[in-house]
Amino acid sequence: MTEAVFRETAADPRTQAVPLSHLSLELGHLYMEDFEAGPARLREHFAQVRPWVEAARAAAAARTGGRRPRISTCFLIDDYFTRFSTPAELVPLLLDEADRAGLEVDYLARESGCAVAGKVPVAEAVAGRIVESPPPGSYGNRPPAAQTGWLANGERSPVARTPQAMKTAAAWQPPRETAARRHSVFLDVEMWSEDADGHRTWSCPFLAAVWQLGRLGLLRHEGDPVFTPHPHPADGFPDDWDELPALVRLNPRADPFAAYRTCSVLPGRFLPVEHAVRVVLDQIEVDRAALRQVAERSAREHLDVPDSVADRVSYVFYAGP
Repeated sequence: MTEAVFRETAADPRTQAVPLSHLSLELGHLYMEDFEAGPARLREHFAQVRPWVEAARAAAAARTGGRRPRISTCFLIDDYFTRFSTPAELVPLLLDEADRAGLEVDYLARESGCAVAGKVPVAEAVAGRIVESPPPGSYGNRPPAAQTGWLANGERSPVARTPQAMKTAAAWQPPRETAARRHSVFLDVEMWSEDADGHRTWSCPFLAAVWQLGRLGLLRHEGDPVFTPHPHPADGFPDDWDELPALVRLNPRADPFAAYRTCSVLPGRFLPVEHAVRVVLDQIEVDRAALRQVAERSAREHLDVPDSVADRVSYVFYAGP
């Protein structure tokens, strides 16, 4: 007599693995005003990026111990805060200027896809994984980040209250960074804002943190990867940004989009934003199964990958606008 065993699907959680390059190299993350400035601005950007790309490739090769490093390039277009032109007009211009500088963009991404990718509310899901690091000696006297939309890397300066009659006002105290080295570099990050109707607008630093998690292959929705590259549109790029997938593979021969490490070559004005990105990444509870998959694969390849997700991210900031 055969015994049938029934098990609920939910009892066997499945987390799909993603292919990984050694390095995800971002060739730019420009705003619409940069594109509005015309081809000359893009030409200047890629001319600044080119020498640092070569340095990043050499560093990746050194980390692989002489083996050919798998390196994919990407470019992020801001279509979340401002809509300018159309993909049909703007993307070919972008690719032409990259090619002029001797660079190839393997993957093109839309920043709005870091908020909602297809039907997946990516930013909202990542916000739900925020685990604040309580400063030493804190007593929970400030509202949680999930309520305020603000996330700090330490203890804020206490709010001065109106003293009661005949009592001395509390002395001012400075903010304190939780992991300070001798002196504090305190940062308070606005992750989102809401209008009177409760509509939430995600901040640039928070969307950039989501972008980094996607490039590191650590985002999942019900076990499936969030950023799945779509092939280059055979009939050209659409006239509407919403018709362009969140992530497009432009180079069919490209190495995988996600990688063990990321490097972004950006104008110096992005430095404050990326400092905020690190504060957010340090306080996100990343999908454990995804982390385990990366750890197991890197061990098989004899690669050193930092335990800290934030430490897997690196930058080059060039001087200029």
